[in-house]
Amino acid sequence: MNEISKILAVIDPTTDDQPGLERASWLAKNTGADLELLVCYYNEYLSGDRLFDSPSLEKARDEVIKNHEQQLETMAAPLRAKGLTVKSSAIWDHPLHEGIVRRAVESHADIVIKDTHHHSAVTRALLTNTDWNLIRTCPTRLWLVNPHEMADKPVFIAAIDPMNQHDKPAALDDEILQQSKMLAAKVGGEVRVFHSYDPRIAVATATANAYIPVSLPFDEIEQQMHEDHQKRFKEITSFHEIDDDKVHLIAGLTHEELPAIAEKYSANVVVMGAVARNRWKRLFIGATAERTLEHLPCDLLIVKPDWFKTPVHLEKHEAA
Repeated sequence: MNEISKILAVIDPTTDDQPGLERASWLAKNTGADLELLVCYYNEYLSGDRLFDSPSLEKARDEVIKNHEQQLETMAAPLRAKGLTVKSSAIWDHPLHEGIVRRAVESHADIVIKDTHHHSAVTRALLTNTDWNLIRTCPTRLWLVNPHEMADKPVFIAAIDPMNQHDKPAALDDEILQQSKMLAAKVGGEVRVFHSYDPRIAVATATANAYIPVSLPFDEIEQQMHEDHQKRFKEITSFHEIDDDKVHLIAGLTHEELPAIAEKYSANVVVMGAVARNRWKRLFIGATAERTLEHLPCDLLIVKPDWFKTPVHLEKHEAA
């Protein structure tokens, strides 16, 4: 899963501004990957859901898809002129996130790139319902683009959880770091590693932890928690040969500290891991991640373990 040979770029046909396409073509140029441009479209009034389907509705759907194909070919032409291998696909499918997942699996994409909805009234990008559903269901790497220029030497921040809280698989931290290092090497960037912990948890749960004497003062309990996290954090960052000046172990709340670190070091991409328990339950990253991701000032790359299976039904919907 390390190398990237096929990129699926999701295109928004309703706007001329395509930051996701810009990022995808930039990545394709730096990795030598093939690029596929995708429009996934659906309109309930043309679907035949409300009325019996008819040849006229089918013709209208075909015309809409052909128009999108032409639009994609217009986008692809200048990229091909620059030497990129570009394919275009317009499909009729819904809901949007499921259509994207189905196409990603069908095309054997190594990564899906999509821009987030940018709200002009704020300085951050807002994740849509489609974005959240893709985070939960996309079986490939998912790169969500917050419109900004990439630095000449991009900064990747790998957000890991070496204590494996929330039952997160330990191997996921290795995957996060491997992906961050691979991408940084491809684009001439650097990797920083982040982990935060809430010292209040140590105090609140001290009586439940047999390895901490209850008689210890709170400051010593917090210190022991810091040492436990520091030891595990050091083990994994040393194994991945991350320099000490590029690691950040912080006592605090993730949804506050991670955006702050990303801002401080002008991060271009935060890399996080996510895996669903099953098709009915939320991701392990949970509510804390939702509060965190909405406030990141940069792109977000979500990685999942190789064994992750999407809950999306891979059989494409019929025209209806």
